[in-house]
Amino acid sequence: MNEIKATLRESKTARWFALGLISLTMFFAYFFVDVASPIKNMFEVNYHWSSEVFGMYGGMEFFFNVFFGFLIISGIILDKMGIRFTLITAGITMVAGAFLKFYALKYIDPESMTSVFGYNLPTTAVLAFTGFAVFGVGVEMAGITVSKTIVKWFRGRELALAMGLEMAIARLGVFAVMWLSPRFANADSKNPTEWTPENVFLWGMVFLMIGLLTFFIYTFMDRKYDKQAGLKNDGSSEDEFKISDLGKIFTNPGFLAIAGLCVLFYSAIFPFQRFATEMLAGKLNIDEQSAAEYVSMFPIGAMILTPMIGIFLDRKGLGATLMLFGSILLTISHLIFALVPAESFTTIVAVGTIIILGISFSLVPASMWPSMPKIVEDRYLGSAYGAIFWIQNMGLFGVPILIGWALSASNPGVAEQIKAGVVGAHYNYTVPELIFAAFGVTAIILSLVLRYVDKKHGYGLDIPNIKKKSGE
Repeated sequence: MNEIKATLRESKTARWFALGLISLTMFFAYFFVDVASPIKNMFEVNYHWSSEVFGMYGGMEFFFNVFFGFLIISGIILDKMGIRFTLITAGITMVAGAFLKFYALKYIDPESMTSVFGYNLPTTAVLAFTGFAVFGVGVEMAGITVSKTIVKWFRGRELALAMGLEMAIARLGVFAVMWLSPRFANADSKNPTEWTPENVFLWGMVFLMIGLLTFFIYTFMDRKYDKQAGLKNDGSSEDEFKISDLGKIFTNPGFLAIAGLCVLFYSAIFPFQRFATEMLAGKLNIDEQSAAEYVSMFPIGAMILTPMIGIFLDRKGLGATLMLFGSILLTISHLIFALVPAESFTTIVAVGTIIILGISFSLVPASMWPSMPKIVEDRYLGSAYGAIFWIQNMGLFGVPILIGWALSASNPGVAEQIKAGVVGAHYNYTVPELIFAAFGVTAIILSLVLRYVDKKHGYGLDIPNIKKKSGE
């Protein structure tokens, strides 16, 4: 017992303080991910970004991760080089990407055009694409490293609660950006020349610098714990990761089922957030700042519920079952957005639907991420997280582009009306919302497959996370 008490991991104060440090960085990262979402119209008016271009911008966050395998590489780096090295690398990469995006809006001529593979795109967009892709490498690297860090400190204890709290704090960043981004960009002004969207990226970059500092502070705790626990090579065990372990990951039926569910579920969540403000503004006939405040209820609801669900999972289990329920709620919410007529789509309906979506966004991630250590071995857990994020990123890259195209194709002439300042001109989001609903239906099917695989292979996804130890 004295040997156990000698490590920081056994101190509740130390565990939760470590969680707070890494979660704060993810708060700033999530803030930056959606920094442009509440001010989409500014890019259309001031920078000549069409809906297709804005959709491409959203997808570019995942370009390097998907097409150059950076998430797989990040997972391997994490398992080979350790948590501390990977956290600092991720933090620096996020800041570098943020700088490129800020530079694009601040110093590049909005009228300048660049040809990319035969397509003429605003030069501001091309450089912003590059910056977002670089940032995407860093933020996804941070995500998998934070997940493995939480497992390191909370396995056998309050694992689901810890992951739930980290997700809740990160989602608070989405809530914050919905309120702060329009204000940083001076959205109250009716004069487009007075809008300052570049200031939003500047503040986001400053926040990411603070996040890099909190990652750096955490590394001292991590080093001390490793020394106490006798772990070598930045937290690795004696049984080290091998490249051949990637084959075990991609032939694991539990991993494949949960990865499929992951990409479908998140493809109906994060791309939706990028377009939700404009969608609600059009359906409710309100300004985008007010619409952004309604959208902010989505992450704040998830932020409140996710830790509660984490407590339930730690003590009662039912992770696979809750993923099924979450997928059902996801589908219902998008069908409401798609099919309820405009005359019946009131503020109460909008807020109620956002709450349903928020509950879904709590149930599935809170159950999904603590399930991974039950499916794969510790020595390649980082690579498994990297692989599932890579598969997820495929959807997150392609879906915003798909939604941007569907929006333009189903609303001919609307983009020109918006640019011309036609009063009341807005996009109809029925087709994009039906696409999101289709992802939800497929996620329900994958949830049922996951339950079957869990029962067949005995992963214990419905079993509580907290293990009672003798002497405690």
